[in-house]
Amino acid sequence: MREKSSATAPTPVTATRVAGLGLGALGVLAFSMSLPATRVAVQELDPWFVAFGRAVGAALLAWAYLRLTGAPRPTRDQWRRLAVVALGVVVGFPLFTSLALTTRTSAHSAVVITVLPALTAVSAVLRAGERPPLPFWVASAGGLTAVLAFLATSGTVRGELSAADLFLLAAVVLCGLGYAEGGALARELGGARTICWALLLSVPVTLPITLVAARAHPPGPDAAAWTAFGYLTVISMFLGFFAWYAGLARGGVARVGQLQLAQPVLTLIWSALLLGETVTPASIGAAVVVLACVVLIQRTRASAADRRTPDEVHRLPDQQVPRPDTEKAPNR
Repeated sequence: MREKSSATAPTPVTATRVAGLGLGALGVLAFSMSLPATRVAVQELDPWFVAFGRAVGAALLAWAYLRLTGAPRPTRDQWRRLAVVALGVVVGFPLFTSLALTTRTSAHSAVVITVLPALTAVSAVLRAGERPPLPFWVASAGGLTAVLAFLATSGTVRGELSAADLFLLAAVVLCGLGYAEGGALARELGGARTICWALLLSVPVTLPITLVAARAHPPGPDAAAWTAFGYLTVISMFLGFFAWYAGLARGGVARVGQLQLAQPVLTLIWSALLLGETVTPASIGAAVVVLACVVLIQRTRASAADRRTPDEVHRLPDQQVPRPDTEKAPNR
């Protein structure tokens, strides 16, 4: 009777999920500055140089990290999945946001990014072969419709989508795919190694384009632009993913993915405070509608998962619990 009850003691699974939420929050904080930093960088630097140059710089850091930790090479199947990660978060999102932010403000772009958690959840559902209820798909369609309505009525010429808006939509679709695949793959490779191998896999593409862009439009000495470029390289493209993918691996794509709800709000705040951009009532209204849709998406998906048997839950990529040594380097 004197033994302490274990009912309130945190289980390993609970502790892992709490750690996942904490790491995910750090990732969201890091990513929330990406759009404002990109906006500053592309005002003086070529957008292609910004998009691919930061990936090259981050790849150098990734190479050093993998060498120091003695990381084993991925398997053939893991290389294939890393290609999806690279397409989404190393190439797709940086390129299309850089192109969009040459003409669009980061505040405007942040509203479009609100649909990213929904697309991440949809990508995870499709990858896992889940069958969520009808409200999941209705909420997903509702969030996308709200974003499209905002874009069509937010000052574009004659109510038509501009090329910049199409770039933003392409960015979030590819990023959602990269987040979902990377979060699942991080259980096998670890969060840090997932982004590091994806960066190195992208070098044959990112390095030549960076060199061509630098030659075509030599970057100037603007201090603000280079500071923003440095942030994008070290934080947005490298360290932020250490935390984000590790969080997704420990806490689950669906659960930790909800933290993305805070990202557009933080981006709107940074845009107003650091860049002096105007956050319109329409922007706030659209963001609230999309966030409400994302909350419904996550709730309906969680309810569907709760109705599964233990064996079915175990098979879901975003419900597995990583081994404690996921992030540890192998013994040499």
